Amino acid sequence: MNILIAQPLLEQELKQLEHELQNHPEVDVFIFPEGYINDNFELACNLAKQYSKIVISGYKRPKDRALIIDREGRALLDRAKYDDSILVEIDEKKIGLMLCDEIVIQGMNHIKPAKIHYIVHPIGVGMFSEAQFQEWTEEARKIAKQYNTMVIGTSHANGTYRDSKVSIPIAYCLDENGKDVFISKNDTRTKILTFETKQVITV
Repeated sequence: MNILIAQPLLEQELKQLEHELQNHPEVDVFIFPEGYINDNFELACNLAKQYSKIVISGYKRPKDRALIIDREGRALLDRAKYDDSILVEIDEKKIGLMLCDEIVIQGMNHIKPAKIHYIVHPIGVGMFSEAQFQEWTEEARKIAKQYNTMVIGTSHANGTYRDSKVSIPIAYCLDENGKDVFISKNDTRTKILTFETKQVITV
């Protein structure tokens, strides 16, 4: 199974998602940041169905929601931010989804330890400080070790949080022992991860 981890620019349409779907038929799962899908919920579902791919991201209606779309274009997970329902089974894999600051506000403590194949962490804009970058990756590391599962996160390539003048784009993958598969800072190139071997290529 191949997983694409994208760091797109903020946009009103889904041109970058469509581009990745068209150009990477070898990929099964496409991970985009929190809020990337924006108001394009139906379009995202149609694209997932058209290309028979799994799409994981978030959108606004009008507030932030977490979203996992299956190969048939169905929203298997569509929940408000800070809701507890964060697990879904798809393609015989159990997937967790933490949206942006959920990782530090509520984490996974309300979920009993169970077999989770991987956890996805879509982030909105980049980190507003080096300290935040370290804090969030360390929280992800703890979760990876606690649940013995891979954790994958990504943010947009641009945009800042509120009035911050700093935006550090982030993408990362930690293995089930909390060790780095990769941690990307200020490198917004797309990554493709092979789940079984934990090999990563940058495209």
